[in-house]
Amino acid sequence: MKIQQTAAAGTMESSDIMVTISPSSGNNIEIELDSTVEKQFGDDIRRTISETLSELGITDAKVQAVDKGALDCAIKARVKAAAYRACGEESYQWGGAGK
Repeated sequence: MKIQQTAAAGTMESSDIMVTISPSSGNNIEIELDSTVEKQFGDDIRRTISETLSELGITDAKVQAVDKGALDCAIKARVKAAAYRACGEESYQWGGAGK
């Protein structure tokens, strides 16, 4: 999948994350994270974002994430939704139960 436009998913509510994905100028994933739990879980949040993008085949994107204590499942869902929107996809492959 190729990022074509800027798109976002999520909210700024407690236990959620706002993810904005934009096209990047290089061939890499750039992650800018602002999190209330940065010290404890910042590396884990970045890893979850990177792994989710990798699963979607995205290798070039700029990600801005504002986290308010979201669980991994919420982070994955927000990243996927923003990525599909940014790629202009109209049909989503969310995967089976437990993924």
